[in-house]
Amino acid sequence: MRRSVMMMSMVAMIVSFVVWSMISPVAPQMTKAMHLSEFDKSILVATPVLLGSLFRIPIGMLTDRFGGRIVYTVLMVYLVIPLFGISFAHHFGTFVFWEILLGVAGTSFAVGIGHVSAWYPPKQQGLVLGITALGNIGTAVAGFSIPVMFLHLGFANTARVLVIPVLIMAACLWLFTRDAKSEKATLEPTVNQANAMKLDAKGFWTTSNLWVLSMFYFITFGGFVAFGNYLPTLLQSIYHMPPVSAGLRASGFVVLATALRPVGGYLADKIAPKNLLIMTFAVIAIMAAVFGFGMANMAVATIAALVISIMLGIGNGAVFKLVPTYFPHTTGKATGIIGAIGGMGGFFPPLVMGALKQATGSYLVGMLFLALSCVIALVVLLIQYRTRKSAPTKRVRVAA
Repeated sequence: MRRSVMMMSMVAMIVSFVVWSMISPVAPQMTKAMHLSEFDKSILVATPVLLGSLFRIPIGMLTDRFGGRIVYTVLMVYLVIPLFGISFAHHFGTFVFWEILLGVAGTSFAVGIGHVSAWYPPKQQGLVLGITALGNIGTAVAGFSIPVMFLHLGFANTARVLVIPVLIMAACLWLFTRDAKSEKATLEPTVNQANAMKLDAKGFWTTSNLWVLSMFYFITFGGFVAFGNYLPTLLQSIYHMPPVSAGLRASGFVVLATALRPVGGYLADKIAPKNLLIMTFAVIAIMAAVFGFGMANMAVATIAALVISIMLGIGNGAVFKLVPTYFPHTTGKATGIIGAIGGMGGFFPPLVMGALKQATGSYLVGMLFLALSCVIALVVLLIQYRTRKSAPTKRVRVAA
């Protein structure tokens, strides 16, 4: 059953991320149709990320409370409403309203991680959660499928067609998955288990691990979302690519980052996640600067983007290896908070990039901001772990 839970959660995440990312690949065309500015276009790209990020916190807590099966199923059924709503939107304000509601699709990450992690022991969670998070590839699927559907069907019919896979996944989640708790004997928790859960909950908001991991995920997952959503716009703006070609190139970035996530989780199972994160932030900082100064040369920009993609994938896997280790009894809640902050990392960069592009005529400053954020993360990482090993704190070790 646990393999079925993992696979269904991953596929459902793919469908959800297609819905979550459906605006970005056709944002330039929607901008022309609605006569929007460069900054307005950035709002179109970034808006779905906002609610998908913020709502990961309550959705993660609901997953801990009620189980992933019912929460995931209800989430998929809910998506039918904004998909139909946005298909009838013709004005910028109405369009943004439905985009906000559509953003809840991004909470599928918190549900999927919480649903699957309950089935596996800590020593396997790096790889298993990395496999589950392959659902992020839905961003890539949106990158090459949405422009084609938009070309042949128009935006309204594209949104309505997506209702079909959403409802199919809702049925599959309900029929073919179970919650780990329902498969275990319903015994009263032992005194040690009860004390462990109290320790985990008591130190939840005060432990620095929560906020440090949130910062790291703000950069690694936020960078993934920002690049995945904004790269089609950037490629069309700089190199004047047609939408389908730009979507395919952006999809390559997303696929590579997503494929490397299980590798990052596997490596984090075997070696110190701290070392992986040091390497991740150092390389991203360098490549972001290379991308910014060399974006006039497509070959240089492509190589830099691919290296950034690899390191973002590895960094994502390393961060989420640590989440169930530090928070064994509140994994869904921790995933929701860390995932929300990470999602916010995907919300702001497109707005910053769009505003700076409109003000300066270049994307250089935006890329330098990415490099600077990685340098700051490196400093925090070295300070945080200077005198401690890459292992849970004493409090969490007792809980585990």
